[in-house]
Amino acid sequence: MYTSGSCHYLIAHARRVFKMLLLNRFAVSLRHFQKLTKPRRWHHTSLTNELIENMDKKATWDRFYAENGSKGKFKNFEWFFGFHAVQEFILPVIQTMSHFHSHPLHILDMGCGTSALGPCVYKHSPCAVNVTCADISPVAIRLLEEHTNTLSLQSQNPSSVLSFIEMDCTQLRGQFESRSLDLILDKGTTDALVRSNEGRVKAGQIIRQCLQVLRTSGSLLQFSDEDPDARLVWLEREIRETDQAADVGVQEVGELRGVSYFCYQITPRVASHLKL
Repeated sequence: MYTSGSCHYLIAHARRVFKMLLLNRFAVSLRHFQKLTKPRRWHHTSLTNELIENMDKKATWDRFYAENGSKGKFKNFEWFFGFHAVQEFILPVIQTMSHFHSHPLHILDMGCGTSALGPCVYKHSPCAVNVTCADISPVAIRLLEEHTNTLSLQSQNPSSVLSFIEMDCTQLRGQFESRSLDLILDKGTTDALVRSNEGRVKAGQIIRQCLQVLRTSGSLLQFSDEDPDARLVWLEREIRETDQAADVGVQEVGELRGVSYFCYQITPRVASHLKL
């Protein structure tokens, strides 16, 4: 059993290593961070302390992206991994959906930060897509949009559209009409919320609102490092609190740096043909 003093050292070490990961802009696993528990006498900054304890707060992410953006040349910050690690989970779903719709599929990258996930979906999808990158931090949205504009991305489909908006993901109904989205991508957003002090309630709100704004043929894809025995129970409990029946499926994405990742697909029950 750890003593009070050793626990302080464990926390300080974990925060220090987490800051090193952030400043080097590596793809970060939240679980990998939580496993960094070897005690060392290192200090942590107010930024890392705030980020760890308040990942559900807008001001926290504004500070985080402002500091990251001040380090020099822009580089996309990816939670867990980038687009190419999960494109085989995303593009086939888009392809299948396109068979049932004549309109461009409306896709939301929810809590995008400065990830290249949304722009890559826009670029690589052979089907017409309307991709919206949304984040609670206006700093992140500004940095991502400015960087993307410098790339002059060319989409495979000339009808595809890419846009960026500042948005609180617990307020999806304030931004999108009921049954208006075809696909919602969540790469680390829910994981950040459920690990923060007050974020689990907000994570549940997001699940319920996703089911309200998704078309009956739509899906929510969550990419997470949380084991199915925990995440599936939580998802099913949150879905039971809604008036929308839904199916939940899971596939293993693979292992990266010793951490296993999973893709959870939440689909309105009438759309069972799109299950994983």
